[in-house]
Amino acid sequence: MNPLDPRRGSALVAGAALLWSSSGLFIKVLSLGPLAIAGFRSAVAAAAMVLALRLLGRPVRLRPDLLGAGAAAAYAGLLVAFVGATKLTTAANAIFLQFSAPIYLVLLEPLVLKTPVRARDLAAVGFSLGGMALFFLGRLERGHLGGNLLGILSGLFLATFTLLLKVKREREPGSDPVGAIILGNILVALLCLPTGLQGPMPGAREAFLLLYLGVFQIAVAYLLFNAGMRHLSATAALVVGTLEAVLNPVWVYLGTGEKPGGWALLGGIVVLLSVAWYALAAPAREPPLPDS
Repeated sequence: MNPLDPRRGSALVAGAALLWSSSGLFIKVLSLGPLAIAGFRSAVAAAAMVLALRLLGRPVRLRPDLLGAGAAAAYAGLLVAFVGATKLTTAANAIFLQFSAPIYLVLLEPLVLKTPVRARDLAAVGFSLGGMALFFLGRLERGHLGGNLLGILSGLFLATFTLLLKVKREREPGSDPVGAIILGNILVALLCLPTGLQGPMPGAREAFLLLYLGVFQIAVAYLLFNAGMRHLSATAALVVGTLEAVLNPVWVYLGTGEKPGGWALLGGIVVLLSVAWYALAAPAREPPLPDS
């Protein structure tokens, strides 16, 4: 195993978060519908990840067990729900609501892993739910309700994906989630491309943006994150990863002028602070991922 280098790990995870944060802007400026964007992006991402693994000399395992298949399905749901949320509400709402995923884990882990519920867990849930409630004030008359609900759904999918991978890792130490991520993208492509192909085909500009989203925003970002996680705890990676939630609405504002509502901005701050406090206050129980 390589010696741990927290600085390198933080830089790699920050690079992944920077690429992830660009999704909001490109999803907003693409003229295609949500299903077409999700389908084309995931088709490119799956092909790019398989090619990258081949070039790196790593095996591509696409025969999942029940846990792996569940994780792939949850990841597929996350991808589709987030694209839909970004299209139907502000990018800030979509990413802030997705980042409530660690709070859902507080509720799901005791049910699945029989872990105890502590006062700190309940406090984090309470603060986050209060922050999420603020998203539903002030701007519903502009059609943001559907997008906000999809944002919450994307957070639930992300929590489910994370929990299933955690269970799998406990049963199979050292297991790599790359297979579930590739399968999730293949599933999105299979489900969404038939609808996407019924509409106008992407022009040169749209094709370039979709290539960027698939290759860099998903495939390269995952490889950077996976490499960084070998040097960081899950808690440290989560805290560094909040850079995505901070930058996503910034890029959208600079590119399109879209501003989140005041209540939504306040709610996002409450959610991010709750998640960061919960992560930093947690005992260091999870080691970094071992080398594969």
